[in-house]
Formats: sequence, C-alpha cells, structure tokens
Amino acid sequence: MNIITLSDAQWLLQEADDKATSFAGPLLERVQALTSYLKDTQSGGILSETVVFTNEEGTFSLDQWLTEKLNQPFVCGTKETFEEKSAAIPWTLEYYGYTPGKDEYSVESLLTVGNGYIGLRGTTPEMAISEENYPGLYIASLYNTAASEVAGHTIHNEDFVNAPNLQKMYIAIDGEVIDIAHNQIDSFKRTLDLRTGLFQSTVDIETSKQKRIRIETKKIANMQDVHQYSIMYTFTPLNFSGAITLISEADGAVYNYNVARYRSLTNQHLQVITTDAEATKAHLVAETTNSRITVVQSSELFADDISLSEMTSDVSESSVKQSLLLSVEEGHTYQFEKTVTVAAYRPDEEQPATTWNELQLPRFDAMYQESQQAWRTLWQDAAIEVSGDLMSQKMLNLHTYHVLVSASPNAYQESLDASITARGLHGEAYRGHIFWDELFILPFYIVHFPDTAKEILRYRYRRLAAAKADAKKAGYQGAMFPWQSGLDGSEQSQELHLNPISGEWKEDHSRLQRHVSLAIAYNVWQYWHNTKDKQFMADYGLELMLEIAHFWQSAATWDSQAQRYFIDKVMGPDEFHENYPDSETGGLKNNAYTNMMVVWLFEEIDHLQAAIDAETFQTILQKTEMTATDLDTMAAIRTKLGLEIDSEGIIAQFEGYFQLEDLDWDHYKETYGNIYRMDRILNAEGKSADSYKVAKQADSLMIFYNFSKQQVNQILTDLDYELPTDYVEKNLNYYLQRTSHGSTLSRIVHAQLAAMVDNQELAWSLYQEALSSDYRDIQGGTTAEGIHAGVMAATLFIPLTTFAGIDIREQLVQITPNLPKAWEALAFSLRVRNVHYQINVTHETLTITVDRPETILIKGIEYHLVPNEPQTITY
Repeated sequence: MNIITLSDAQWLLQEADDKATSFAGPLLERVQALTSYLKDTQSGGILSETVVFTNEEGTFSLDQWLTEKLNQPFVCGTKETFEEKSAAIPWTLEYYGYTPGKDEYSVESLLTVGNGYIGLRGTTPEMAISEENYPGLYIASLYNTAASEVAGHTIHNEDFVNAPNLQKMYIAIDGEVIDIAHNQIDSFKRTLDLRTGLFQSTVDIETSKQKRIRIETKKIANMQDVHQYSIMYTFTPLNFSGAITLISEADGAVYNYNVARYRSLTNQHLQVITTDAEATKAHLVAETTNSRITVVQSSELFADDISLSEMTSDVSESSVKQSLLLSVEEGHTYQFEKTVTVAAYRPDEEQPATTWNELQLPRFDAMYQESQQAWRTLWQDAAIEVSGDLMSQKMLNLHTYHVLVSASPNAYQESLDASITARGLHGEAYRGHIFWDELFILPFYIVHFPDTAKEILRYRYRRLAAAKADAKKAGYQGAMFPWQSGLDGSEQSQELHLNPISGEWKEDHSRLQRHVSLAIAYNVWQYWHNTKDKQFMADYGLELMLEIAHFWQSAATWDSQAQRYFIDKVMGPDEFHENYPDSETGGLKNNAYTNMMVVWLFEEIDHLQAAIDAETFQTILQKTEMTATDLDTMAAIRTKLGLEIDSEGIIAQFEGYFQLEDLDWDHYKETYGNIYRMDRILNAEGKSADSYKVAKQADSLMIFYNFSKQQVNQILTDLDYELPTDYVEKNLNYYLQRTSHGSTLSRIVHAQLAAMVDNQELAWSLYQEALSSDYRDIQGGTTAEGIHAGVMAATLFIPLTTFAGIDIREQLVQITPNLPKAWEALAFSLRVRNVHYQINVTHETLTITVDRPETILIKGIEYHLVPNEPQTITY
C-alpha cells in the first residue's frame, strides 16, 4: 500500500517496500509527476488529507484523480479506514467545484435522483433555471404539445415537460439571495450514493459583505412510494451572527430550458390552476396547456429545534413562497426538512380529494430508511459484480442505478402507462420520446424484472390503435409504430428539420425508420421466449406481432424481373441515409437489417402458430382481420426477400449502397476533429451524407446484435444466399471503416460483433468507450441533456451475453464464457423461464446455482443442474 503525506512544502510518497519519493513544485506539476510515477502501481494508497485542484479535465480531489487514472483505490484516511472507504468508491459519484453551463448541466444529469416515476436533476435546492444550472422535475409520460414559429415555419412539438419546482429552498442574508450561480463559492462538493439514491452537497459561500456560510443538502426520491421526495437542508454561519431569512417555494412559473437548441421554441407548457398554503404546508396544481394533464404537488416543512410558527406565506397566482426570519449565531447549525408529494392525472383519470388535515407526509429519515430497503431489494436482483477492475465496477453500478431511476419495478406497480425515454428521467433531449432504444433497454428488465418488461410492452399495446391508423393513412395494413412515440402513440418526428450548422431547412425523413416496429416485435418475442407467459401472448403479445407482421407483408412488393420481393421507402438504423442522392422522395430500397428482421418475424409467426393453442391463435388472427392467405404470403416472402451482396460477401446496407462515393475520412478528422455528426458537417459544406458510404452507427451489422451467427446464417440460407465462411469478419471490417459512431450505441453493437469474430482487443476497447460514454461525456456535452438510457442498459447486458457468454435465445440456456483479460471474475443473477440463476465466472471456472431443476449447455456440453446446489464447471 502507498502512503502519501501531503504538505505545502512537498508530497512524500512511501511505497510498500518503504521506498520514499518526494514531489515538489506547483500543484498541477505535482499531480502530473505523482500520477506518472504511480502509473504501473498494482495497489492503491492512503492520502493524509484532501487536496482539490482544477486542470483541463475538470475539478478533482487528488484521491479521486489517482483512483480514476490508475484504476486503484486511493482514499483520504488511515490504514484502519482504508478497506471501508475503498469499498465505497465504486458506489459513489463525487464532484468538486462549479463550472456553470454545459459542464454543470452534465453533472446534474449524472447526479439525478429518481424512482421510475419522477426524476430530480442533481441540483441543489437554491438553484434556479438559468444558463448556469438547471433544476428539473420530470414525471414519467408528462408530455405537452405546443406550436412554435421558426424561420417562417409553424412547427408543433410534443415536449417532455419540466414540472413545477417544489424542491426550491434558499436563504437570504442582508437581502442577498443565495442561488449558487451568482454567489462567491469558496468550495463545493456533491456526491451521490448509488446504493441508496442519496444525493448530498456541501457548499461554502461568501456574501458580498464577507459573511461566510456553509450549506449542506441531502435529497432522495422515495423508491418505495414513488410519489414522494424529501430534502434535508442545513446551514451554518461560519463567521457571523445576525438575521437570515429561510425561503421555501412552490414554483409554478417553470419552463423547459434544458436543451439549448430548443430554447427558441415555445417552452411554456403549464398553467397554474391552484396555489394555497396553510402553516408549514403548501399546495400547487398545474395543468399542461394542450394535453390537459393535471400535476398535483404538496409539500410540508419540518424542523426539530426551531419553531416554524412564525412562518409567513405569500401565495400568488403561480407560486407559494413561505418565509421564516431567523436570528442565527456563529457556528450554530440550523436544520430543516421538506417533503413533497407528486402525482399526475390525465383528463380521464379521477383525482382524489385531499384536505390539509389528511396531508400527512413522512420525515426525511423515515423516508430514507424506506427507500434504502427498496433499493437494496433492486440491487439484489440487478447488481453485476466485477473483480479486478475498479472503474468498470463503478461504471456498471452507475449505469444500473440510472436505468432503475429511468424505470423501476416499484413505479410500475400502479400500472404506469409509460415506457423508457431515450434520455431517462434526466433531461429533455429528444423531447423525452420513446425510440427503438427499447431494443437495447428491455433485455435488462426481461432477465431481471420480467413483470416490469411486461408493463413496458403494454405501453406499446395501448398505442396499437394509433399504429394501425398511421399504417392505414400511409397506405399499409397492420400496425406501423412511430419512430418517435410519446403520449398517445402518434408520430412525433418532425417533417422538416433545421440544420444547426448550415441554418437551412431540410425535409426530415426520420419517420421512415420503420424498423422500430421490428424492435417492438423482437422485444415481445424475447419476453415470451424467456417467460413463456401465455396469458400475455393471448392478451397482448400475439396481436402485436401479427399486426406488425401484417404491416411488413403489405410493405413487400414482388419484382418479377428480379424474382424477389422488395421493401422500399424505409430508412435503416444508420440514420444518415434518408434517400438516394438527388432523389426528391425519401426512403431506401431493401435495407438489409430491415429485410432480415422481416424474414425472422415471419418465421417466428410460423413458430408461434405451433406454440400457441390453435383456438387462441385463430381468435387473435380474426381480431387482426388477417387470413390464412396472409400467412401463406408471409411464408413466400420470407424465402424471396431481396438483399444486395457483393462478391466478397459484403451485405449492402441497402440496394445501391455500393454505388455511393467513398469519404476522405482523414481529411474530415483533421479538419473537424469531432466527426460524430458527419451528416451535419456534410450538409454545412453543401453536400449530403446520402451521397457517401458513411454511417452514424451500425446498420447491416445490427442483425448480429439481435441474433447469433448461426441464426443469421439460417436467415441467409432461407433467402437462398450463399456467403463465404468469413463474411462476418469482412462485414465488420468494411463497415467499421465507414462509421462515425455518432451514437454511443454504435460502440455496443460493434463490440459484440468484434467478440463474435474473436477480435477481443477491439471488443474490449469499444465496450470501455461505451461504458464511460456518459461519465466522460464523450459526445461533447450531450449528457447535459440527459443520460443515454439505451447505451447504459446495453452495457449491462454485454457482460452477461458477450463476456459471460450466455445465450438465452435458444431452447436451452447456452453459456460460452469469454471473460475479458482485465476482469478476474464476473458475478450476477438473472431469471430465465422462471428459473433464477446465480452465476460466477472466472477465467477457469463457471459456478452456477439455480432454484429449480434445469438443463443447460456449457460450451456445447449438456449439464443437469440441481436446485440450490452450486455446481462448478472447469471449462
């Protein structure tokens, strides 16, 4: 163990072998020298005190910096506290300092507390909506549509609404309001305990009259009762005595301001209906201006040693402001609590009547204990444990936490009608809409919380009528689900798009990403395959899959010359290619991923006909107005759907892809540096990505994310295509050279494919980029607008499928371990077909415990597992 003694004169490092080395000079030079010296260390260390510094990467404590750079535990403390503090590192997010603007917004996203129903961004109670920082309260499925005038066009946007702010608390000293953004900050630290969802902050502030005060905050969103959150607010005058005013607000004059590019649009989505106060309680009711969703919030203030009887209330049309004048003494600490209850009601939902006397809200500690227990239960099912890689463990914990904040089993106990937004309950990017990201998110719930997965799928079923209406309007049959879904399931994609670089309007064809319906069908199948929930299939699942299949049947056209069916007017997952060069109409022909998924879907419909009893199948078939002739047509299409494949076995992303121009990647990297959004760069140059072999993310290769190589081989065989044995490697190398990774999901797909072709180094590198993508904000500020729920959930599935090597898509669970060199062991639990597995993988052994008798395959060998008896296999 390394012992580091810090002083102004020098830093003294004492290594385990008693070798001593000193470091002197300016602070940042010391940091660099110490980090470089320890770069090959295999152990952590103890620092004598906390040192905070700011460099080009941000503001850090020295122990935090060394831990993250060296991937070893460094703590401030003693030998006696080292183990305890080291164990807390992978469970603790820690931020020092305050950098207003995009960096601060990103910190707030990552410090969000929530419970699947509400999400509270990681601001302190004093912070107000501004360029500097952004408090936000998001309620699952709280949407509103508003019209905006943009460059001579009227556009309508459905937005994810920032709800009224009742967490607002602050103090005023000599008339100077403490709001963080406009005060002199001497020190600022915020932490988030990922185990329990406890947010804490400590800030030392000096007023314009040199009065210094310390403010400490604790904040939780109740994971047990998801309609509640609570704040503990404490302050200590450090160098003065005198008068301080405490103000607690219920602020209904909030608006959407999280995403800079949306700020010129209409951002007022609420009208306050009711404001009221009585003693320590406040009440605010607001309604969205178009969707007419009513948001009801009430709060109550508490204090143990301070009388609140002199508190005054100023009730206005849009807010309630409760104030308490205090006479404070230097060095004394003053503590208050505020608990808030939140509920949203759609126009057809009845609102319960509540009187002031009936409003009984819990205190902070009681709520925290209750919420802690709920979190403990969730972690027992969802935790992934890694040995030998501290930072990977921390990122896995971070991602598990935020996925559960975005959607939790506790929130769905009340039949919540919501799915998981692309940016969680953390921000307003993509307007809080639901995309095909469900394809990457739902597997997490299917193997850990299948009942929650079912409720998320029911969100789609409730919007089946809207999908059928959209299909009919577009000239198709069946169900055509929207690329962007929100409140009612209607298409929320824009018809026109303003390029922020060129300032020009362009027709937006993104709604042609019809493969979103295939993602829904795939998730239904995954849920069915891994639960065998026949009642779900009879009530919802089979109807969804048949309606989606009917849509694709109607989208396929026979080409007598080619003697194959084709599907046109679609976009693939790539997103950069919307139409052919110089074409006036949107869409492409024979997108490979789409067509192969359609073949799979039609094959699966045939399998379902055999797996589900005939009476149920016929009843649902009649409900969808499909006939046996339709099923026969699907059977014909699934053997004759067209793909374009060259002589090397490269599967064209779409028909005509090989005729596009190649891009000078070196030129663009040198010119622009960040080329993630090559589409916007090309548009600004008067060019179009439609003309080039350039992809935002995996497209043709996506099929290998969904299916094993053997199953893809079967699809190609069914279509009567013969490819070389190394076609997967060739396709990976070909498309990697032409992909800008404009989506973090791209790294996930390519990582899995790299592992499939045994390029383990590439698989690990891409996975690590994805694993740290939000924490490092690798896309240049997008984390400010909310976390990326899809990539977070996918990074939690890759350890199970790619590294532990579990395949749950076959009739028997198959395991082929492929543990990364950097990991010594990997442990987790999952549930497949009502069998609960506890699995531990090392580089030599695989230990499995099940709660029911089960037969599985490990590296192709059949093993019979006995309940509650750990079985260790050397592989």
